Amino acid sequence: MAENPTPRITPFFHAASSSCSYIVNVPGDPACVVIDPVLDCETARARTDTAFADGLIARIREQKLELAWVLETHAHADRLSAGAYLTKILGGRIGIGAGIEQVQETWNGILDLSGDDRFMPDSFDGRFHDGETITAGALSIRVMHTPGHTPADVTYVIGDTAFIGDTLFMSDYGTARVDFPGGNGRELYRSVQRIFALGDATRLCFCHDYLTETRKEHQSETTVAVARRANIHIHDGVSEADFVKMREARDKTLDFPKMLLLAVPFNLHGGRPPPPAPNGTSYIKVPLNRF
Repeated sequence: MAENPTPRITPFFHAASSSCSYIVNVPGDPACVVIDPVLDCETARARTDTAFADGLIARIREQKLELAWVLETHAHADRLSAGAYLTKILGGRIGIGAGIEQVQETWNGILDLSGDDRFMPDSFDGRFHDGETITAGALSIRVMHTPGHTPADVTYVIGDTAFIGDTLFMSDYGTARVDFPGGNGRELYRSVQRIFALGDATRLCFCHDYLTETRKEHQSETTVAVARRANIHIHDGVSEADFVKMREARDKTLDFPKMLLLAVPFNLHGGRPPPPAPNGTSYIKVPLNRF
């Protein structure tokens, strides 16, 4: 095979969270990775369901692929990760950026966790550093640390495509918020510039796509060239100072994420519920009046 074979990218859209998951492989090679898989959740009842994840599993089996890695771009605040479920059924490992340890420690403090309840680095099989390369069969995956939305965000570069998590969205929607614990507008600006430096022809695959008043169909990707020309928040010519001012002002107008206090504790355990209590039920601790 070619040294840098073109990956086959199969996107799956999760309507409830307006998010995208991806199966990525090289045609003719059995190894695949899944990026940012979603576990369904009925928030009001705190009840999970595997229907969406089962669709990913069915496609992997249909194509006779073997799951090597579940790769998380960050610990999501708006949906649950299906990483642990997928690897339980299909095998493989779960990886995330090395900055997850900082996020875990922050939330251990916010939730006052101790002992077995603490979020621990070994919840993940791989914790990747900037510049590290992951291999999965014929796939070669370069890791870029792209913080700003959270300290742990990474971008996975595979062939001509970058999976950019929550750094950028479609150009008519803009960029990710930076008001979560550890978020930073200046870091997000600099992370986006690193992504732009990948080259105009680079495909950018999102973690989310939200519709606007003028666009009624969901998209899963754009290119660096389009983002640099047209992104409403961070196109060419926007300075770091102006971006930070805009981003921080906009974040003050946004609603608190409805799933944050459920999703973050779940996802910081690698997509697993917290250890069960003696009665067999897992519980998530909620900080009263903290936010």
